[in-house]
Amino acid sequence: MTLDDFNNLDLKTLADWPLPSKLIALALLCAAIVMAGWWFDWRGGMETLDASKQKETELRGVFTTKKNQAINLEAYKKQLADIQQAFGALLKQLPNKQEMDALITDINQAGLGRGLQFDLFRPEGETVSEFYAETPIQVKVTGGYHDVAAFVSDVSKLSRIVTMQNVAMVPGKDSVLNMDAVVKTYRYLDEEEVVARKQQAKEQRK
Repeated sequence: MTLDDFNNLDLKTLADWPLPSKLIALALLCAAIVMAGWWFDWRGGMETLDASKQKETELRGVFTTKKNQAINLEAYKKQLADIQQAFGALLKQLPNKQEMDALITDINQAGLGRGLQFDLFRPEGETVSEFYAETPIQVKVTGGYHDVAAFVSDVSKLSRIVTMQNVAMVPGKDSVLNMDAVVKTYRYLDEEEVVARKQQAKEQRK
C-alpha cells in the first residue's frame, strides 16, 4: 500500500478499508491517545513522582543521620559530660572579682622575690568577653638575665591563668636586662555580671 493509496482513503468508508490500512490507522490512533495522555495527564504525574523520589532521598538521609545520632547518643552524652568537666576545671583556674587584687599582688611579688626592679607596673582597663574578663598589665622590669627568666617562669607557674605577651628585652649596662611586657590576667564573670551582659546584648539587638 502506497502513501497515495492511504491519502485517498475516506473516513466515512472506514469499515471498507483494507486490513493493512485499518491496522495502520489503529496504530496511529493509539499513538495519538498515548501522546495526549502523556501531555495532559501523565507528564504532571511524572514530575510529581520525580519530586517525591527526591523528597524520599532527602528524608532517608535525615533518617540515617537521626538514626546514627540516636545510636551514638550515650557517647555524645559522655563527651558532653567530659567537656563540661574540663571546662569546669579551666574555670577554676580563673579568679573571681574579689581575688583579682590578690593575683595582681602575686605577680608583683614574683618579680620582687627575684630581686627585680619594677620601673612600671600599671594595670589597664578590663576587656569583658562572654563569660570572662581580661586585665592587661603593662610591666617594665630591670634585673639580671637569670632573674628575669626566673620571673617569667614563676608567672607561668601561678595557680591562676596568666599570660605574658609583647615581650621585648633590651640589654643594659653591667649585665642588666630591661624587659617590657604585657601580662594578662583573667577572671570569670559572676552570675550577676553574666545576666547584665546578656541583657545589654539583648537591648543592643533591639
